[in-house]
Amino acid sequence: MVKTTDIILGLIAKDLKKSPSDALVLGVAQGTNGPELLPNPLSAKAAESLAASLKLLGITGAADQVHRLPGLPETGSGVLVLAGTGKLQDGSLTGEALRRAAGSAVRQLAGIPSVTLALPTATVAEVAAVAEGAALGAYSYTEHRSSKDGLKAPVGKVLISTDVDPKAAQPGLDRAIVLARAVNATRTLVNQPPSHLFPESFAESAKELSKGLPVKITVWDEKRLEKEGFGGILGVGKGSTRQPRLVKVEYAPAKATQKIALVGKGITFDTGGISIKPALGMGDMKSDMAGAAVVLNTVLAIASLNLPIKATAWLCIAENMPSGAAQRPADVLTIYGGKTVEVLNTDAEGRLVMADGIVAASLEKPDAIIDVATLTGAQLIALGLRTAGVMGSDSVTAALKTAADRAGELLWPMPLPEELRPSLDSQVADIANIGERNGGMMTAAVFLREFVGKDGTGEQIPWAHIDIAGPSFNNGSPYGYTPKQGTGCTVRTLVAYAEDLLASAS
Repeated sequence: MVKTTDIILGLIAKDLKKSPSDALVLGVAQGTNGPELLPNPLSAKAAESLAASLKLLGITGAADQVHRLPGLPETGSGVLVLAGTGKLQDGSLTGEALRRAAGSAVRQLAGIPSVTLALPTATVAEVAAVAEGAALGAYSYTEHRSSKDGLKAPVGKVLISTDVDPKAAQPGLDRAIVLARAVNATRTLVNQPPSHLFPESFAESAKELSKGLPVKITVWDEKRLEKEGFGGILGVGKGSTRQPRLVKVEYAPAKATQKIALVGKGITFDTGGISIKPALGMGDMKSDMAGAAVVLNTVLAIASLNLPIKATAWLCIAENMPSGAAQRPADVLTIYGGKTVEVLNTDAEGRLVMADGIVAASLEKPDAIIDVATLTGAQLIALGLRTAGVMGSDSVTAALKTAADRAGELLWPMPLPEELRPSLDSQVADIANIGERNGGMMTAAVFLREFVGKDGTGEQIPWAHIDIAGPSFNNGSPYGYTPKQGTGCTVRTLVAYAEDLLASAS
């Protein structure tokens, strides 16, 4: 079962001794002429002395650099921490730089119960960025450890030193907690081993995470999937002894004036099926359900924030295994709604389950459909390990890029060249599940576009596809507020997208 733990966040004034903590964090930037101590609550004398010692201490201000020093008597903290923020932009820090600096410091200070962050926070938005980074940086995953001996507990309490009015800043703190809860729940789902997270248990986790929220959960088991004709999900899942599921998570507030549908790929483990993957790195395929985890927790965050927008998540969940019952290359599947697909490669399975979900979402005629999936290795080749690709209707992709920039996530629009569509032609079915290898990320999106339905005027429903194959799972070192393994990327972007839709309509 997925568990979430909330960090305690609070605001304090510049008089640090009135609210002491175990460690005080100050920011150091990479200035033009060397490290620069950023504005802080220290006395002028102490700040001047500290600033003069930065170079001698080997401090550069580089992002993710954290130095611990003995605490100063005037602070009331036993440890003084100098956290690098990276380079300034036009003499100041961006919201994302603050978010990452706070997250990096809190992440690296695991084992210390309480921390005060005295980073530059002159505005409500800057306070919110620091709070969000801190809450994201305090994540850890230890669920399957038989003993916690030797493990450092994450920071449990963070105080933010600021002159901003606490009442004005409180909504930002509340939002930070909601977003961090959603992102961290997504990370935990992705980190779950496939022995514990499989289609049925994923559906149960969705129910558990939804408790106390005004959402409706509907689960299709294998019998209902077969009865109603969800051939993509059934085709991918029939090679496993653990049967597939489709989960619908619906938040429908009475005052909603807009509605969005989010479709997520939920392959709880991907061997590739009969078109089996190489053994090296296959263990990472526990993360192939990240898209479904993202859309689930996005809707739960929207519900927690009481946003007046109808949001529905469709979790397309299956385990892709090779067996005597598994689908074969050259099989033909009938997707929900009747369109047929020739399966030329069983390792191109994500688009098959997503096709069912997109058709189901289309029938409700939402204002926009956004699907999220760890869909292609080609995404990593095109955009690397940290930047997601987005393709689809210009109106939706542009809005998502704006939302991602505001949220501090990396998202880049890619085209959908029309010349890729003929490569998906099949000799025996309506469409094949693979086509042109070059530009494979875009070819996969062209395939998904075939299943997007029409709106009330007969035009295609505005739609976008987000490929998170690279940024959803971090095999490298932790950085900023991002841990190893599951990252929870795009949850914050999608929440920001919903907020922006509401703002533009008001």
